[in-house]
Amino acid sequence: MQIAADPPSRLDKALSRDVPEAAELSRSRLAKLIAEGCVRRGGMVLSDAKAKVAEGEMIEITLPAVVETETQAQDIPLEVVWEDDDLIVVNKPAGLVVHPAPGSPSGTLVNALLHHCGDTLSGIGGERRPGIVHRIDKDTSGLLVVAKSDRAHHGLALQFEKHSVERRYLALCYGAPDPGDPRLRGVKGTHFEAGGVLRITTQLARHKTDRQRQAVLFHGGRHAVTRVRSLETFGQPVVAALVECRLETGRTHQIRVHMAHIGHGLIGDATYGGRRKLAEKAVGTGAAALAAAFPRQALHAATLGFSHPITGEKLSFEAPLPDDMADLIRALRR
Repeated sequence: MQIAADPPSRLDKALSRDVPEAAELSRSRLAKLIAEGCVRRGGMVLSDAKAKVAEGEMIEITLPAVVETETQAQDIPLEVVWEDDDLIVVNKPAGLVVHPAPGSPSGTLVNALLHHCGDTLSGIGGERRPGIVHRIDKDTSGLLVVAKSDRAHHGLALQFEKHSVERRYLALCYGAPDPGDPRLRGVKGTHFEAGGVLRITTQLARHKTDRQRQAVLFHGGRHAVTRVRSLETFGQPVVAALVECRLETGRTHQIRVHMAHIGHGLIGDATYGGRRKLAEKAVGTGAAALAAAFPRQALHAATLGFSHPITGEKLSFEAPLPDDMADLIRALRR
């Protein structure tokens, strides 16, 4: 490839600007190729990303063969909502882990995608694997978008970094976030916006003593914003609600931690929801028992919207409530 006119002062930035789109090389991939000695000028290796370049110089980039990932492909059923050469959108069931980890080395969404996508994966960072740009908890159901090419992976990651992706969740919680509740107005990090939307703004970080949990902070940690709106309430008096949660940021356990912070933990959430129970007098014996036995946090990623990282097309997807949450809602309504 040739360096075009008025190049940036650094090699990595110049390559990112001038490398042909057909090469599908993201900035992070180019940086890795430079560090690995795969970039040359006049036969000399350029291993410094800050190296100077000039207009008209010819730069040679050698792409190593895409290596197969060590993760095994497994024939696990997938609900594919949409797919093309660069992306795949799936509706993940509750109970399926997204990515292999020490406690879940197999049987994950990644294992399933390796089987489903096969040779259509062109390689993420030089490895033939799906590009995971966001995750949802094992026991949360709903929509996920996954990249099948390096260029798509980079483009999606930028959108998540800029918080331009639409993510709408549905959840069942104890009580109901009510603009008229004076208690809520006293909870630090919260305020109501127009339309009865509760904005929760805190920092989140790993809990000091329980490494499996996240904790709300107001100094340190990572910035987190969730907007919550009640859609339907249940019981006389009200003891539960169906709420809509929209993520501005996407931190680990964010919705679950924020809902617990405002005193409206999710039904079924053994980690953050506490041991609360619904009063039988308010919702009936059957609904109270169903809620008490609910086997997971009642949380579903219902809407996912973003721009296609290659074509720029605006895409939006909806996933209906899974049967377990729909059954609980029907029981609460009765």
